[in-house]
Amino acid sequence: MKSDIDIARETTMKPVKEIARNLGLSEDDLEFYGKYKAKLPLHLINPDKVAQSKLILVTAITPTPAGEGKTTTSIGLAQAMNRIGLKTTVVLREPSLGPVFGIKGGAAGGGHSQVLPMEDINLHFTGDLSAIEKAHNLLSALIDNNLQSKTRNLGLDPRTIRWKRVIDMNDRSLRKLVVGLGGVTEGIPRETGFDITAASEVMATLCLSQSLEDLKEKLGNIYIGDTYEGKPIFARDLKANGAMAALLKDAIKPNLVQTIEGTPAIIHGGPFANIAQGTNSILATKMGMSLSDYVVTEAGFASELGAEKFFDIKSQYGKLFPNAAVLVATIRALKYHGGAKLKELSIPNPDAVRKGLENMDKHVENLRAFNFNPTVAINRFDSDSEEEIQVIRDHCKEIGVNVSLNESWAKGGAGAEELAKMVVAAADSCKTCFKPLYDFEWTIEKKIETIATRIYGAKNVEYTIQAKKDIAKINELGLGNLPVCIAKTQKSLSDDPYKKGRPRDFTVKIREIEIAAGAGFVIPIAGTIMRMPGLPEIPSAEIIDIDKDGNISGLF
Repeated sequence: MKSDIDIARETTMKPVKEIARNLGLSEDDLEFYGKYKAKLPLHLINPDKVAQSKLILVTAITPTPAGEGKTTTSIGLAQAMNRIGLKTTVVLREPSLGPVFGIKGGAAGGGHSQVLPMEDINLHFTGDLSAIEKAHNLLSALIDNNLQSKTRNLGLDPRTIRWKRVIDMNDRSLRKLVVGLGGVTEGIPRETGFDITAASEVMATLCLSQSLEDLKEKLGNIYIGDTYEGKPIFARDLKANGAMAALLKDAIKPNLVQTIEGTPAIIHGGPFANIAQGTNSILATKMGMSLSDYVVTEAGFASELGAEKFFDIKSQYGKLFPNAAVLVATIRALKYHGGAKLKELSIPNPDAVRKGLENMDKHVENLRAFNFNPTVAINRFDSDSEEEIQVIRDHCKEIGVNVSLNESWAKGGAGAEELAKMVVAAADSCKTCFKPLYDFEWTIEKKIETIATRIYGAKNVEYTIQAKKDIAKINELGLGNLPVCIAKTQKSLSDDPYKKGRPRDFTVKIREIEIAAGAGFVIPIAGTIMRMPGLPEIPSAEIIDIDKDGNISGLF
């Protein structure tokens, strides 16, 4: 069986100007990054066309550690929709180097449903994540410089500073640090640490901004900490937001590439869904909707994370009205939730599939909470048996949802045409289906508890003393009307990564709540989730290599 990178290399890519031409754009509309990548200027966004275009979200059941193929399904679905004559663009997030070199690998799809150039997209791409990292760390440097200043010191209490530094790498040794050691000329000693760039508030802010001016204003709203007298200090008080926005002047523009079959693909932004909002930018989504009749997009991890945040945060801020939802399920994930061990997932086991269906049922229920009856896409693997597939088909019929076997990894768009027809029918029949789960004006506690009980399936929510203090601080700052972006494990519907299937009667424990006033939400931290992942025992980086001719191997 050929690897993803081998399949990608055998594809003859079209110049990106040809992909743009299919969207009605000329060369003058593009900012080229070589022959196969281009930036799209923001003036191409057309509000009238956005209002007419159909938006389709792809989400998934609770994944195994390797993921269940949302990106592959999204790309295959968009290719299939173009095959049946519908002008469709797929809009995705940019990969983070953390997973690329860690456990999950790249995020460019797979098999015959990939975005190209695959190596570039997975490794640096157009430099957007690097620019976000630099803008974030510029603010960090300005904070420490102000602490050191004798003439312009704002009186910021170092013990209250919440702003860390970021790096686009999984590096657990950077989680907690002391900086400023070495004497009076080296800075003010204080505790801090690093988050991964995908968890940066600058990343979240860029993805929720709607213009360069809006981005600059939002960056100024970033909350840093308090003075010794208790006065809040924001990035604008350090006059940081102008320079930060200048570093992001190109990063704010969505990127145009192509799929293996030449379907237009817009890739932009990369927040994780377990520690941020987990969706591409509002600007990228609106760009796709301006240039095509249908947009297929994905949200990270499962419905209780990426989809919930896509609906409750991104859609509300962007005034987007999604028209259909696709729920990706795999036989292997259902067996995993039905009690099978990871090493046994390729062994046929219809009973384990049946037992695992309760996990899928909860995700169907979650999407119905937003007024969508999803289409289930069975992302097929070679090890799936016909009996196992039939178990899912029969169950979907019982619960009243459409189901289609998705073979787009092996067959490209041709393997997802049935799925495409089902999804298009659902999208065309939905004009104003979407309804959010909560109102921004609800209290922080009510918003958290609504998500925890209705979407996770929890019995109740417990708050630590620190979390209660954080809520008081949020209300004191006048930020109680912000949406909540809960950071939680992706391995379970609960906040305990070891609870598989459909956990019931559990308590969600909120240990603290971070403030992301620039992005426009607060981040309750549930369970033991961390914003700086670590590498696995055998990281993917060990198999990635390059030869004397510059050919990269080991990416998947």
